[in-house]
Amino acid sequence: MALVCALTNEVPETPVVSPYSGAVFEKRVIEKYLLENGCDPISGKELKVEELIEIKTPAVVKPKPPSATSIPATLKTMQDEWDALMIHSFTQRQQLQTTRQELSHALYQHDAACRVIARLNKEVAAAREALATLKPQAGIVSAPTAIPQPALATEAGGTAAHPMEQAGMSAEVIQKLQDKATVLTQERKKRGRTVPEDLVTPDQVKSFLTTASHPGLHSASVPGILALDINSADHSKILTGGNDKNATVFNKDTEQVVAILKGHTKKITKVIYHPNEDTVITGSPDMNIRIWHVPTSQTQLLLRCHEGPVTGLSLHPTGDYLLSTSSDKHWAFSDIRTGRLLTKVIDTAEVGLTTAQFHPDGLIFGTGTVDSQVKIWDLKEQSNVANFPGHTGPISAISFSENGYYLATAADDACVKLWDLRKLKNFKTIQLDDGYEVKDLCFDQSGTYLAIAGTDVRVYQCKQWQDLKVFNDHTALATGVRFGKHAQYLASTSMDRTLKQYAIE
Repeated sequence: MALVCALTNEVPETPVVSPYSGAVFEKRVIEKYLLENGCDPISGKELKVEELIEIKTPAVVKPKPPSATSIPATLKTMQDEWDALMIHSFTQRQQLQTTRQELSHALYQHDAACRVIARLNKEVAAAREALATLKPQAGIVSAPTAIPQPALATEAGGTAAHPMEQAGMSAEVIQKLQDKATVLTQERKKRGRTVPEDLVTPDQVKSFLTTASHPGLHSASVPGILALDINSADHSKILTGGNDKNATVFNKDTEQVVAILKGHTKKITKVIYHPNEDTVITGSPDMNIRIWHVPTSQTQLLLRCHEGPVTGLSLHPTGDYLLSTSSDKHWAFSDIRTGRLLTKVIDTAEVGLTTAQFHPDGLIFGTGTVDSQVKIWDLKEQSNVANFPGHTGPISAISFSENGYYLATAADDACVKLWDLRKLKNFKTIQLDDGYEVKDLCFDQSGTYLAIAGTDVRVYQCKQWQDLKVFNDHTALATGVRFGKHAQYLASTSMDRTLKQYAIE
């Protein structure tokens, strides 16, 4: 709202207000009026100059008087104003362009900095991974100078040709299998039902705690350990197969990596540690089976028995022969000394096979199929002698008890079934929680305990078939489980990239 002098009707330069009438006046005009009249011009009350109240307002900017007195002069003034506006606009555009360039440069620097940070983070992760294995690598036995440690696996002179031709089950091989089975059966009868003195008791199993966790055995960039085995002669040596296409031999006592086995072109899903030699066997979806010499990290033999992913491996008790299964619907029996394929048999239903396991005597073995069947085969006759139906979903794991009487099986149906091989029937089903996934099964060497790995890790006491302990330490699906000597410790692997050990603290 504009202030207007009550006397002059103009905007006052120095406005004042009368305390009696509240009217606004120009200060110099009201002072002259008061000298002549001495009263408020509006209310008529006596008013002195000292009583006037000044109003604080911005200074009034009066418009410039027009200097142009003709139309040409006015046009000239407007032209000058336009020119000044265009110059100002040009200056503004220049400043805008400069600001845009500065912003673009700043964004480029920010993007470059983000890339550098991402690269540094990747290098830090790689350095941490290398550091995690640096200390263990110090314990690797020095290999020949031509092979750096850990040595990359190379194709050895014993590489088998592809496709491999069947050499056949000779009478000599069959006799060797029979002799070994006879010896093992006699040894088992001598042992009878006695259990080792050093075997842990069920109460001790219940008190098992996590004693070690090793996350640095496999690459962090492709996380996940998919397979596990323990050297039955030296229970301190643990073998793992990973999503990173490598197999790792680890000494749990010294916490050192003994060897890193590189050569597969896809993830390693099955591993076996030879019980009597420093030899490792691995299987992969790359359709190859590799036999490794651990001290040199070298591939001794490359077996190409299958035309599909290798899904199961089992070493014969003689330590000379290997059973393998594949999604190509065949099981194969090979000589690991010569690399020869002895026989290869297609499944009776011509469906993909998912797993394999030798019976402790070595004359029969079991396979799992994608159509939920567990099949028992006679090795000498190469024939299917028994079938165990009842599961739903592909068979994920099978395991024979040491006594040779029991077979544990699991599939994608949240249960573990126990079969009596003498009566060929299912005598017990361990029902697990809905949605429970079973990835591995394992009896201990005495046949007293059964371990299950999957959604968690569990240990059951055989005969009573009651769960003794449940371990929930893994943050992802457990993929492998094995007992140490006399069940004094338990090892498990998981998709969370860790190898965990459980024992009495």
